Amino acid sequence: MLKTFDCPKCGAPVSYEQDVIGSNLTARCSYCNSALSVPDEMRGRPAAIISAVNIDLRNTGTKATKWILLIVLIPVLVIIIAVVAMGGFLIPLFSGVSSSKTSPTTPSAKPKSVALGGREKPKGFASETLKFGSEGIGPGMFTDARSIAVDGSGKIYVGEYSGGRIQVFDGDGKFLTQWTVDRKMPLRALAADRKGIVYVVQSGNISRHEGTTGKLLGQISYPDGWGFDDVAVAADGGLVAAWYKNRDDIVRLNAEGGVVRTIRAAISSVTEDSELDTRVAIDGMGNIYALGSFNNAVFKFNPDGKFLTRFGSAGDQPGQFRAPSAIAVDGKGRVYVSDFKGVQVFDTNGRYLAAFDTDGVASGMVFNDKNELFVAARKQVVKLAVNEEGK
Repeated sequence: MLKTFDCPKCGAPVSYEQDVIGSNLTARCSYCNSALSVPDEMRGRPAAIISAVNIDLRNTGTKATKWILLIVLIPVLVIIIAVVAMGGFLIPLFSGVSSSKTSPTTPSAKPKSVALGGREKPKGFASETLKFGSEGIGPGMFTDARSIAVDGSGKIYVGEYSGGRIQVFDGDGKFLTQWTVDRKMPLRALAADRKGIVYVVQSGNISRHEGTTGKLLGQISYPDGWGFDDVAVAADGGLVAAWYKNRDDIVRLNAEGGVVRTIRAAISSVTEDSELDTRVAIDGMGNIYALGSFNNAVFKFNPDGKFLTRFGSAGDQPGQFRAPSAIAVDGKGRVYVSDFKGVQVFDTNGRYLAAFDTDGVASGMVFNDKNELFVAARKQVVKLAVNEEGK
């Protein structure tokens, strides 16, 4: 028998079928989805709510989705909180284990310093002590500084590759003045003697200037004409210069600029390969070092111009070069060669010692009387203190 009663929760009609008199039946409201006990007419008991689910059937899909998301997210959040909690617990635990392995009287090992190419760098071989300059055209700023020189009083001269500007700084990097040479031609190299005379390599010639004013004092002559690429000042006040005109010569000059000796075809006579770009340096004993950029090697000659040895080759291993650009010799006779990888150091016989990086490409390098290395690095100048023991 089909009977009907009103839902005690929402008032909607609820139908049910009772075929056993007095049985305790239940029914469900089709509108509010409440579970109901049907009325018991024999006992005078009206219909009652057993349980109610507050689901609006008009928006069932949206609310059900929220419930499902909530059910899924709660366990995930619990797991994340547990992991974070365990991490906070384990970190000090593992730290304690690591600490227990180190003797209280033994300091923890410090990370090793790494030089170019991933090689271990000797501790404190070269440390930066001064850096000045930035990109620009104002006083104390640089656009393409590739040449550098230091005189006997400590003044620093920095030459721009283009524009002919030479700036003068004191030993602390304070700008003092500036002067210019030929603005149209590249400035290839600078050198300065102890008296403050600055030598400028430009257009294949070497000109002499008063360092503080830039006043032209004259030019260096060579019997075979112009063709100079580089110049360095010797301890006796003389010069060593690289010259090229269909032949790679090294020219030794005295303090007055007179030619003392010429090493003809200095590099090509050894390698049988032409050398179009030679950089030079000279040590305190008068030994001459020529860096052949195209041959990727250094060639050593004694004071009389006799070839002694060569070292270096093209490659990325220690002691090898990729586009070397500058060479310098310190007070210990160690040879420094820079390329785009950094600066490599050799003993006087060419044995590889170490390598270190500079802040920027070391396009020009020179040592002062205190054995401090000055580097022209395009946009700035860097001074480094070198470990006297080389360790």
